[in-house]
Amino acid sequence: MSLSISTSLIQFAEQSDEDIAVSEKLGDESEVNSRESLFGEDVAPTKTPATVWSTLVTGWKGFSQLEIADNYSSPQHFSKAKLRTELSRTGQFNENIRWKISGRFDYDAAYDLSDFYPSAVRHDQRYQFFVRENYLDVSAGDFDFRVGRQHVVWGEMVGLFFADVVSARDMREFLLPTFDIMRIPQWAVRAEYSKNDTHAELLWIPVPTIDDSGKPGADFYPGPLRGVASFAGEDRSGRNIGNSNYGFRLSQLIRGWDISAFYYHSLDVAPTFYRVSALTEPLVLQPRHDEIDQVGATITKDFGTVVFKGEMVYTDGRKFNVMTPAAINGLAKQNTLDYALGLDFNLPAETRLNLQFYQRVFFSYNPTGFTDRVENGASILLNGKLWRNVEAQALLIHSLNRNDWMFRPRLTWNFERNWRAAVGADIFGGQSTGFFGRFEHNDRAYTELRYSF
Repeated sequence: MSLSISTSLIQFAEQSDEDIAVSEKLGDESEVNSRESLFGEDVAPTKTPATVWSTLVTGWKGFSQLEIADNYSSPQHFSKAKLRTELSRTGQFNENIRWKISGRFDYDAAYDLSDFYPSAVRHDQRYQFFVRENYLDVSAGDFDFRVGRQHVVWGEMVGLFFADVVSARDMREFLLPTFDIMRIPQWAVRAEYSKNDTHAELLWIPVPTIDDSGKPGADFYPGPLRGVASFAGEDRSGRNIGNSNYGFRLSQLIRGWDISAFYYHSLDVAPTFYRVSALTEPLVLQPRHDEIDQVGATITKDFGTVVFKGEMVYTDGRKFNVMTPAAINGLAKQNTLDYALGLDFNLPAETRLNLQFYQRVFFSYNPTGFTDRVENGASILLNGKLWRNVEAQALLIHSLNRNDWMFRPRLTWNFERNWRAAVGADIFGGQSTGFFGRFEHNDRAYTELRYSF
C-alpha cells in the first residue's frame, strides 16, 4: 500500500516588500517618457545613439544580502550562511525598443562549514548562478511585445500562489524567501494589447521552466513521507518544445472593479510524486511533471482604506497521492477548484492588516488521500512601525480542517540609507502529513543584512 501525500497543495509565501523603481540620468539632463512601459514598468528615458554604449556599462542596480539561519529543532544544526548578489540594468535604444539584463549569484557557506547534509544536497545548494530577467521590449501603437526570459505574474493575492500559475519557483527553502527571490523567470514570447480600460495578453513559453525542488535530504525537500519513502531522480524530460506552455489573459476595468480571466495550458511547475516501486518492495517515489489545464479569474476593488481581492483557479489534469492499493503509481486524478478572498486594511500609525480565507474543492474525490473533500484555511498578516525605522511583522497561516500551521514573526531595522537588517523565525506545527506540519522539525531563527544600490 502506497503511503504518500500530494505536494501540490495550496502554496504560500511572504510577499516581497521590495518595490524597485527604475530611474536613469544622462549627464546633467534627464528626460521623462510619458508613455507607460510594457506591462506597467517604469520607462527609462530616451537615449541618443551616442549614449547607447555608455548605458551598457553604467547605471547597474541591485542588492547584496547576507542571510544566516540556525535550525533549532532536533537535530539542531547550522542551516544557512548565504550571500545573494543580484545585478540588473535597463535601457532603451529608442522610444519603441527597450531592454533589460539581470543575473544573481548565491553562495551558501553552510555547506562548506558543515557535513550535516548529504553530499548531493551540499553540491546542489552550495552555490548557483541564476539568469534572471533578460528580455527585449518592442512597442507598436496599442501593441507591446516582450521576448526573452521574464517574470509573468498573473496572481494578485498577498502572500499566496493561486492565479500566479505561470511563475516557476525556487522551492529549496519552501515558501520562506520573498516572492522576488523565489520566482524563476520563464523564456517566453508575450504580447499585450491595451485600449482604454481593456487589456489582452497572449503568452507562449516554448521550453517551460519548472520549480527547483532541490535534493532529498534537504530541510525543505517537498517529497512526502520523508524517512518512510526514498526518492528517485526527478524526471524533467517533459521540458521540450513539444510540451510548450501557452495561454491568454483578458482584463477589464469596470466602475472601479479590476476584473481578469485567463486560460493556461502548461507543464505543471510543481512535481507530482509517482510510486515507481512494486507494492511488495520498499516505497520509492519519483517526482514528475504532468501537463495540466487551468482556467481562472481575479478581481480587485479599492474602497479607500480597504482593498478587496479575490482569485479563483480550476485545474484539470493534476494527480494526488492516495493509499488505494489498486491506484496506478499510487496516484488518483482529482480536478480541483481553488479560490481565495482577502481584505487589506490600511490602519492608523502606518499599520497594515491583511486577512484572507482560502478553499480547495476536490472533484472525483478519493477518500484514501490525505485531504478532506473540501480544504479550508485562513491567514493573517500584521505589519506596522514600532518606532522610527523599525518595523514589526507577523504572518500566521493555518488550516481550518486540522492542526497544520506556519508562523513567521519578523523585526526589520532600516538603520541607514540603502541598508536593512532583520531578525525573525520560521515556525511550523501539525501532523507529519500536513502541508506545514511535515516541516515541524525544521523550525529556525534567522538574521539578514541587505544593501541595495
